[in-house]
Amino acid sequence: MSHTYSANYFHCIFSAKERKSTIPDELQTKLWAYMAGIARNLGIVAVAIGGTSNHAHLLLALKPNMAVAEAIQKLKANSSRWMGEQSLSFEWQKGYAALSVSPSLVVNVRSYVLNQQEHHRKRTFEEEFVTLLGKAGITHDSARIFAA
Repeated sequence: MSHTYSANYFHCIFSAKERKSTIPDELQTKLWAYMAGIARNLGIVAVAIGGTSNHAHLLLALKPNMAVAEAIQKLKANSSRWMGEQSLSFEWQKGYAALSVSPSLVVNVRSYVLNQQEHHRKRTFEEEFVTLLGKAGITHDSARIFAA
């Protein structure tokens, strides 16, 4: 076969340091757009990016030669730098979740990512995160999951 065909979709989730509300409402749309630009420059398709004042969700389609860890590291580093340029003291929390997404579910996950404000009227980030890990079959240490 002379070509490579892939569908590497990941729902990535990470929070602001200590899950503090450090992403102002008026900057969220700009931050998500900036992160989409970072992704584009890396050859990543940002299917959807959204979040709230304390965390981000990204639905990404990665090239087969890019590791999830590399993509997240570059997205977090560059977006943190941009937040600093907006005169904000900002850091992302260490760590992240990267959940594989079946191509047949991309539309559903995209909607979920883009409707974060609505979801968080009903549950906290912590509740959401633990639920998503459980649905993906990922075990975690409850005592340390949100440790710094």
